[in-house]
Amino acid sequence: MSLMQETIKKIQPADSGARAKAKARLEQLIMPHWALGRLMDLAMDLAGMTGSVKPAVARKTIVTMAGDHGVAAEGVSAYPQEVTPQMVGGFVHGVAGINALGRLAGAKVVVADLGVAADMSELAKSGKIIDKKVAKGTANMAKGPAMTREQAQRSIEAGIEIANELGGATDVFGTGDMGIANTTPSTAILAVLTGTPVPDITGRGTGIDDTMLAHKIAVVARAIQVNAPDATDPLDVLAKVGGFEIGGIAGLVLGAAALHKPVVVDGFISTAGAMLACALCPDARDYVIAAHRSVEQGHRFMHTHLGKAPLLDLNMRLGEGTGAALAMNLVEAAVRILTEVATFAEAHVSEAQ
Repeated sequence: MSLMQETIKKIQPADSGARAKAKARLEQLIMPHWALGRLMDLAMDLAGMTGSVKPAVARKTIVTMAGDHGVAAEGVSAYPQEVTPQMVGGFVHGVAGINALGRLAGAKVVVADLGVAADMSELAKSGKIIDKKVAKGTANMAKGPAMTREQAQRSIEAGIEIANELGGATDVFGTGDMGIANTTPSTAILAVLTGTPVPDITGRGTGIDDTMLAHKIAVVARAIQVNAPDATDPLDVLAKVGGFEIGGIAGLVLGAAALHKPVVVDGFISTAGAMLACALCPDARDYVIAAHRSVEQGHRFMHTHLGKAPLLDLNMRLGEGTGAALAMNLVEAAVRILTEVATFAEAHVSEAQ
């Protein structure tokens, strides 16, 4: 049995007993019924994920997966592919958006090379990044499969390995991504898994103009037509129109779920990875927290497909794990409500008549 199969076999639905106990306590807190709304929903979810009415959430780790995409050659991004390794350098030096927001959330930021089209060996040898490189970028999916089926499975298992390696020191995982042109495969994954028309879900990514957007729509449609990915086979979808970092994110979600740990899923690319994870194992959905809704127009279709309501909506479109970092503050807030606010009986407060 492969690591992917073993991991999927370990994933169980959220603990309904712990959810019920959390709900019972939340209903008795010294406030009008469910007065803190979705924070209370989240507290109940966290109890179910962790199997505890005192969920551990102090140790936070955001894993920013990096990979390049052959489809960048089609001119679907406003930035050149060289930006991917340059941004990895920014992460390592602590000067990027994810670093600033990760520090605010008290989260450790870990960078993993799943498929950067550059030599990152020095950073890996020095321990500044995790080396899980499958290949130096995917092939151009507009002309054929982005990767082999074996590479697709390898990318997912790399994400699982990262979850296992970091799990002992992590209570809550966050996902992040870096990869020029990666909204293009993410859009293709969404289109295939949901059957939604490509024009309805294709966004501007790094901020492309109308002419480039029309071109991007055509490239996504062509990639799907050329490769004919099987919507009932998530590995086939990943292999034909995916990316190595997207597979890594899917693996991280599966690994976190197998460890009964919450995983805060960032933006459009991360949610594409979560969709693949949940297609491989529907029970993994119980451990997913949707951090935010980005300005990518396809993101809301992803959330609808997963049955998840994002915690934040701030018109963000950066990726990196920035939305996950912000949402981690709400995760901790939800637990504080569950564990620190007194019940009517504990506080000797009269209840509503």
